[in-house]
Amino acid sequence: DVQLQASGGGLVQAGGSLRLSCAASGFTFDDYAIGWFRQAPGKEREGVSCISRSDGSTYYADSVKGRFTTSSDNAKNTVYLQMNSLKPEDTAVYYCAADDKFAIATMEPALVAYWGQGTQVTVSS
Repeated sequence: DVQLQASGGGLVQAGGSLRLSCAASGFTFDDYAIGWFRQAPGKEREGVSCISRSDGSTYYADSVKGRFTTSSDNAKNTVYLQMNSLKPEDTAVYYCAADDKFAIATMEPALVAYWGQGTQVTVSS
């Protein structure tokens, strides 16, 4: 079974940094991608970033471009989301998700099959 374990959330002041981790296991195919999504209270879940396991290509939503960096350690089957210059509007539950790279590239939550549990990120002003 596919399992995704997200960790690393917490409380940080505006301007601070956090690094989220997503450990993936159980995939029967190599050409999958990992996406990071977030959901703030009262808002829809939105795509933040994604990375392809096969070629390392990445995508970032405009709202996080230049502040967030996604990287992958394939040997550990772990993807990281380094979040710098955090803003109060980054406050949300962050989820990692996985599927084939075409599904993940849409950054549409409804099209993604596998989800980890969320991790809370709270940025105080």
